[in-house]
Amino acid sequence: MGSGFGRLFRITTFGESHGGGLGAVIEGCPPGIAIDQEAVQKELDRRRPGQSELVSPRHEPDTVEILSGLFEGRTLGSPIGLLIRNRDADPSAYESIKDRYRPSHADFTTEAKYGIRNWQGGGRASARETVARVAAGAIAKQVLRAIVGTEVQAWVCAVGSVCAEIDPRSVTSAMVEANPMRCPDATAATEMEQRVRQARSTGDTVGGIIEWVATEVPAGLGDPVFDKLEADLAKGLMSLPASKGFEIGSGFRGSSMTGSEHNDAFEPVEGSSVPRTVTNHSGGVQGGISNGMPITGRVAFKPVSTIFREQQTVSATTGEAVSIRPKGRHDPCVVPRAVPMVEAMVALVLLDHVLRQRGQVG
Repeated sequence: MGSGFGRLFRITTFGESHGGGLGAVIEGCPPGIAIDQEAVQKELDRRRPGQSELVSPRHEPDTVEILSGLFEGRTLGSPIGLLIRNRDADPSAYESIKDRYRPSHADFTTEAKYGIRNWQGGGRASARETVARVAAGAIAKQVLRAIVGTEVQAWVCAVGSVCAEIDPRSVTSAMVEANPMRCPDATAATEMEQRVRQARSTGDTVGGIIEWVATEVPAGLGDPVFDKLEADLAKGLMSLPASKGFEIGSGFRGSSMTGSEHNDAFEPVEGSSVPRTVTNHSGGVQGGISNGMPITGRVAFKPVSTIFREQQTVSATTGEAVSIRPKGRHDPCVVPRAVPMVEAMVALVLLDHVLRQRGQVG
């Protein structure tokens, strides 16, 4: 089972949605980096359920325990162990449907692959698994900031058909956290909230898009062919639950442009030997390697699969047609809580590539 991610800065996550807890082991973190444990907890607070009426009402404090790898607030270079215990698990909500495959969940496919599955909230396939990634990503964000000055920021730019047009250069963390939708456009955020409430009131769910930007990324990260930076970013972000689409830079919009429109012309930077581009349609990556410009991208998330309506399915024991009406505590829209997840995965990829580049050039 693929529970590890990264090459030099490598994380291995563990745990299930309704088990004793979840966590991560980080290997390859450089020594001597100051880590703010409160900042790690803050990232988990942004992801946790129960933070507003627009998300799952499950009440998990998601308090992180750092078990190893730090001494007097600094990294030791040894494995960092992170643990988040489950405090509000309720597997009983799944008892009545444990033998019925939930539509668009991983129930059938997991059983097809392993011959066994944890029916209590999906086990490893549950979005709760991401709590471990966010904890590890919070460490990665601090290390990135310390060694190269890179910052990663994400926000909600679309929910259903409601879209916000936002200049990535203007977005601040305060703007993102100013409303429960985590959309910097206050007007669009209000419309998004109404759309989510509408879906929830009818027992339905709605999808959305998260946009992200990484600034102060050094040029030279990534490798040609199979280890292109955008390819690793795509893998990391598409590994998030419910993600269904990835774009970098102009993305699919670039396919409707001409080469003369899309090309990013270079211009000199006073006092620096490193040029910059006039435009950034490439999204900060050219030929699979970062060019020093901000790296921008988007991730599309499908509607949450658990809807509180009767649906047709099949019995896992008899193969006969049956109906299903799920219970439990679920998000009507995943994107507000997925913002810190996206930031975590971008940070994990970039830090891994920073360390790989350091090892290559010395």
